[in-house]
Amino acid sequence: MAQLFIKQAKQYSETRPNYPQQLFQFIASKTPSHDLAWDVGTGSGQAATSIAEIYKKVIGTDTSPTQLELAPKLPNVEYKCTPPDISMAYLESHIAAKSTVDLVTIAQALHWFDNPNFYQQVKYVLKKPHGVVAAWCYTVPQVNVAIDAVFRPFYTVDSEPYWDPARKKVDNGYRSIDFPFEPVDGLDHTGPFEFKTERLMTLDEYFMYLKSWSSYQTAKDKGVELLSDGVVKEFTRAWGEDGTQSKIVVFPVYLRIGKVGSLGI
Repeated sequence: MAQLFIKQAKQYSETRPNYPQQLFQFIASKTPSHDLAWDVGTGSGQAATSIAEIYKKVIGTDTSPTQLELAPKLPNVEYKCTPPDISMAYLESHIAAKSTVDLVTIAQALHWFDNPNFYQQVKYVLKKPHGVVAAWCYTVPQVNVAIDAVFRPFYTVDSEPYWDPARKKVDNGYRSIDFPFEPVDGLDHTGPFEFKTERLMTLDEYFMYLKSWSSYQTAKDKGVELLSDGVVKEFTRAWGEDGTQSKIVVFPVYLRIGKVGSLGI
C-alpha cells in the first residue's frame, strides 16, 4: 500500500488538508512535558511541522523516502526513513529509548499499521504513566449541497471497489479501531473526538485531491479512470452553480487519544 503513496507523493503533499491548530493544542494539553514527540507515518511532514511548534524535538518516521523529501526541514525535526517492520532493537537504536517519549502521533495512517506490534512499540517508548498516543483521521470532504451530491456516488459507488478494506476504519471515524490505552486526564474515554479542518480550493485543486487517493491510483493501475469525462462534467457543473471559483472545503477530523498508564514492557 505504501507504494501507492510513493507514486503520488507530490500530489499528496500539495493537496491534502492541513490539520487544525486546535487539534494540536488539545493533544499537547494532555502531555505533562513537551520534550520529545514521535510522529509515525509522517509522510510529507504535515503533522510534524505543527508538533514542532510545541515540542522541543520531533522525530518523524516514514517508509517512503519520496514523501520525506517533500517534508519541510526544521531545526528541531529529524526525519528518518524506516523499514516497514521495525524490531525493538531498531526502535531503541534509531528512534527512541524506553520511556523517553512524551507523545506519539499518527496522522491519517493508523488504519494501515500492524496495530498489535505497533502498540507494543508505543508502550515501550512512551513515558510512564502519562505519555500520550494520539491518532486521527479525516473523512470525506464537504463543500456544498450541489457538489456533495455529485461526490457521494463518486465515493460510495465508483471508487468503493478500489479502496483497501482498511478504509472502512476511516469511514467510521476510527470508532472501530483497536485502541488499548487509558483515557487521558480530564476525559472519561479515548474518543473519537471530533474536530474539523478547512482548505480553500479551486476545482482543479479539488480534482488533484481526488487523484491523490490510493483508490484512484489503484483504479488507474487497473486501467480505470475514475474521473471520467462524464464525472468531470458533473463536478464542473455543480462547482459553477454559485459562481465562485474557490470554495471552502471542510474535512471532519476524528481523534483517538489515550495515555500509556502503567502499561509497557
